[in-house]
Formats: sequence, structure tokens, C-alpha cells
Amino acid sequence: MILKIVLIALVVLVAAGYCAYLYIDNNQRRMVRATIPDVDLSRVPDGTYPGACDVFPVSVEVRVAVKDHRICGIEIVKHRNGKGASAESIVTRVMNAQSLNVDVVSGATISSKVILKAVANALEGAK
Repeated sequence: MILKIVLIALVVLVAAGYCAYLYIDNNQRRMVRATIPDVDLSRVPDGTYPGACDVFPVSVEVRVAVKDHRICGIEIVKHRNGKGASAESIVTRVMNAQSLNVDVVSGATISSKVILKAVANALEGAK
């Protein structure tokens, strides 16, 4: 009887783990394929705007400062990233290009895209 309970518990744990894996994998595949819209900065008024994006297991909150229709600062307020901490360097690329149309950080594609989407959400909310 104890063996049956242990086997049933093991099957339930394996099934739950597999479902979690599929959920995470689906989120990551969707984000890899996602396109990040470039925002027309000429339509963004001066100010500081919050933005966020959450694609499990990556979550980002940013504040984007705009002055004279230029991005003058991007602060990453929170970045739950797993192994994608190197993606935070993408804010420098965005500021240098004054565009969200930049290459992602190699080895941190998901975190890079989540950060870009959070910045896009901030700028789109500013209009």
C-alpha cells in the first residue's frame, strides 16, 4: 500500500514538473519570436514614465526619462532574471540608438526582449 502511494505521488510530481516545464518553454518561445515596436519619440512628451513586462520566469520594471523627445535615462527598478543579468546592458544600446530597434544581448535573449518590451510599454503609456 505504501509503495502505491509513493508511486502515485511520484507520477503526480513528474506530471506537475512537466507541465511547469511546458509553461516556461512556451513563454520563452513566444518571447523569442516577439517583435518589439519602435516608438516615435517625437510624440512622447517630457517626463519620466514607468513600464513593466512579465514573461515568466523574467520580470522587469523600468522608469524611462524623456527630455526634448530623447531618451535621457532608463532605470531598471526591478529585474528578476534568472541567468539574464547581462541583458541590463541593453539600456545603453537603446539610449545610444535612441531606438528600441537594437540587437539583444547574446546569451540573454529573453531578458533583453523583456527589458525592451518594458521600455516600449513605458513610452507607449506616455502618449
